[in-house]
Amino acid sequence: MNKNQLFRKIPKMDVLLAQDAVQKMINMYGYDSVLNALRKEQEKLRLEIACCTDAEQVEEQIAELAVQVRKELESAYCPQLKKVLNGTGTILHTNLGRAALPGELVSEAVSAVCGYTNLEYDLDRGTRGNRGEVLERLLCEITQAEAAVVVNNNAAAVLLVLNAVARDGEVLVSRGELVEIGGHFRIPDVMEMSGATLVEVGTTNKTRLCDYQQRLSENTKAVLKVHTSNYRIVGFTEAVPVESLCNLPVPIIEDLGSGALIDLKQYGLPGEPVVQEALKNGADIICFSGDKLLGGPQAGIIVGKKCYVEQMRNNPLYRTMRIDKLTAAILERILLEYRSESRAIQNIPVLRMITKKPMDVEQDAKRLKRMLKRAGLAVELELYPCESQVGGGSLPLTTLPSVAVAFVPYEISVEELDRRMRKLPLPVIGRIEKGKYLLDMRTFEMEEASRFIKELKEEDVLRRADL
Repeated sequence: MNKNQLFRKIPKMDVLLAQDAVQKMINMYGYDSVLNALRKEQEKLRLEIACCTDAEQVEEQIAELAVQVRKELESAYCPQLKKVLNGTGTILHTNLGRAALPGELVSEAVSAVCGYTNLEYDLDRGTRGNRGEVLERLLCEITQAEAAVVVNNNAAAVLLVLNAVARDGEVLVSRGELVEIGGHFRIPDVMEMSGATLVEVGTTNKTRLCDYQQRLSENTKAVLKVHTSNYRIVGFTEAVPVESLCNLPVPIIEDLGSGALIDLKQYGLPGEPVVQEALKNGADIICFSGDKLLGGPQAGIIVGKKCYVEQMRNNPLYRTMRIDKLTAAILERILLEYRSESRAIQNIPVLRMITKKPMDVEQDAKRLKRMLKRAGLAVELELYPCESQVGGGSLPLTTLPSVAVAFVPYEISVEELDRRMRKLPLPVIGRIEKGKYLLDMRTFEMEEASRFIKELKEEDVLRRADL
């Protein structure tokens, strides 16, 4: 068959549009989307014919034109943001969305906002309300702060605080606290954008009270303390605690970063600054993240003295940083859990993973191994003692004892297994260590174990491609 004959075999658009299969696609994806996809496929076939070396193959492609269009539309309309299973052992995995949210509470929040909601409406008075009122009340109850305000992330919180309190003035910061928050966002850069002038005090490893006192001037508007939540300086060091700075005649701002609301030392973890303690120690303004140790959605939370919080609430920047209704609804439900520490530990995934006992992690590992063995997969399985980490710029030097299920496939490499795990309908993210593919059971969701194993079998993940 020559090329002209092949060209004539490409169905005309009106013929294609009349096909039942194409009509079904139009009902599902819309006329314009289907029309554009058909045109692209026709053009692709014309190019194939122009370069044709295998007429039989091209004929097959022409016959499958509608099928190919359907596949392309399915792919185009498939959301790219999806649930994954975290087997890395990093609890606050930045690349995986940081804090895992409690499914039941999120479902409640989505239900509350999927139609209209009383975001800025007072149901008691029948008048306009304040979208931040409920969150402020809960935050003040939990932290004992005078006032609170919530913005879209902690970098925004730091920027808003500095702009509201110290614009056109100087802010004293220890050289050892000039951190990079992540994503190339650095404290000096945030300071510059806020309109405040950075004044460095002390040295990288040692800063004393007298260093702050000596750099005070009539233009000093605030002191900023930055918790080094994503690294530690150890050895020959000295830093000034907030309580020692309180006598300085300027507001004391503390950026706690990860911002714990529960003292984790009682669970055998190193001390991480607790917001309530920082307020008791005399900080005037504290900001911290919502999606780290708090275990909620991305947000920047500011608590402190009412006179300063009101300055932020009235700042024009605040409106550009407001949270949306879904974030507000999820954060409210997370904060409600903090009314009871035991409920928070039980119901907030981040806290549950951090405080999970090693023996419970091991039991989950044994259970998953048994389930995998019963599936009869082409893989050697073993329990693998390992270390998990909190991650997300929290407790940087802390590791948590854990147990992983280790995979050593018979027919494919561990690298290929890693790739195929990521391609599952419910993608699985593990790690490779010492020639084994590991699923760390501190972060792996056992509730999804049955689905995971079912997809391993259906997708033939552990078989050689040529079999």
